[in-house]
Amino acid sequence: MIGIQEISYTYPHTVQEALHHISLFVPKGQCVMVTGPSGAGKTTLCLAAAGILYHEYGGKKEGRVSVEEKDVAGYASLAELAKKIGIVFDDPEAQMVFTTVEEEILSALEHRGLDAAVIEERLDAIMKATYLEELRNRSPHNLSGGQKQRVALAATLALGNEILILDEPTSELDERATQRITGILKTLKKQGKTILFVEHKYQHFRDMIDMLVVLENGRISAAGDPDTVMRDERIHRMVIPDFTGIRDVDTESGTVARRQEPPVISVHDLSYLYGDIPALNDISLEIHSGEFVAIVGENGSGKTTLVRHFNNLLVPTSGDVVIRGMNTRHCSVAQLARYVGLVFQNPDHMFFADTVKEEVAFGLRNLKRTGEEKIIDESLDNVGLLHTKHLYPRWLSRGERQRLAIACVIAMQPEIIILDEPTTGLDGNEARLVMRILKDLQKKGHTLIIITHNREMARSCADRIILMEKGTVVSDTSEGVP
Repeated sequence: MIGIQEISYTYPHTVQEALHHISLFVPKGQCVMVTGPSGAGKTTLCLAAAGILYHEYGGKKEGRVSVEEKDVAGYASLAELAKKIGIVFDDPEAQMVFTTVEEEILSALEHRGLDAAVIEERLDAIMKATYLEELRNRSPHNLSGGQKQRVALAATLALGNEILILDEPTSELDERATQRITGILKTLKKQGKTILFVEHKYQHFRDMIDMLVVLENGRISAAGDPDTVMRDERIHRMVIPDFTGIRDVDTESGTVARRQEPPVISVHDLSYLYGDIPALNDISLEIHSGEFVAIVGENGSGKTTLVRHFNNLLVPTSGDVVIRGMNTRHCSVAQLARYVGLVFQNPDHMFFADTVKEEVAFGLRNLKRTGEEKIIDESLDNVGLLHTKHLYPRWLSRGERQRLAIACVIAMQPEIIILDEPTTGLDGNEARLVMRILKDLQKKGHTLIIITHNREMARSCADRIILMEKGTVVSDTSEGVP
């Protein structure tokens, strides 16, 4: 169904190849999973396989891509290719243009020219299959990252394509939602669909994968039967994260002592509404200096909404949030930025500069910090991105953009650092590296708050775990996730 022969590709204004002599064949009805570190070329491979590189991108291209034995150059346009291939990008929000979830899916169904009765029947079936019924009339732009991913997948499924290309379709999904998507893809495979997808959650998809492809530095370093590929210990460490040994006893004892001091964050009876839809309901909690707190819960449980109150990106509908003795109602975002740094779940929401260096420099200049060049280099080096210093940020991979967002916050050195899904898009080695960076920041006295779906990571790295459900805190423990 998809044939890739000796593909090499170099993005405009760069000299390093994103893909180097890649050859891969995805047979009809089979499922191929691609994994590897950030910057390996996984997204570029998806763009090549979908014909997007040929029809939409400049740069230097070599090799041949065919879809259903026809060269992508032979298709008149991407619109013609879209009749064959459905694609879910790594940034689901980029695919959303309508005002409600229902309209997003309806648009895809109407594009197929189906009868009204059939459209209504299939709309209900897709809503049910992707667990979006309760979100039917919500704006997709106000949903959580995981909910947006489900909407993007639902709209793609509505197109009814025989070939699906999915770029990290579960990266922002919680455990239950990931299992649901796994079930959907297994059903599609049984129906004869051909699936090529990029993922880091190997264990969830093992039973449906026919071929596992490991991409590194734009080259295929391993490909074949999943069990055979995973026997390589180096690849196993890359694919499956291991956070054992990261917790530091000294930081735990230090935070116990600091809990006797006034909290750096106090939340009192906090409630918040999106329009008339409740997102937070009467939350009260305290966070002390030097703590490493993990906030866990399902998509839509209110985790991101809660932490956005900590730097005044959201103002309470009722209740109060106090940061270092300052009520956020009476502070600007700029004032709070001296104390609180936030890395968004989607790092692209943070970027606007022309180079990686300028992205990191922006916050420093606002705070009028001295020694700018040294701080920038140290921050980028800490996250393994010093070599990207002069590149355009959006040329980086999703995982690299995630690490750049962390570097931007690290450079500003706020007392409180909040990270929304900090290991999204990272392989096992990179995820462990990021958590070590965060633990080092805790040792230096920073207060760390992470939102994560990875409960194993939370248990291994955090001193305290807050579990949220439906806008409320249902558990707050220092002994692990219940």
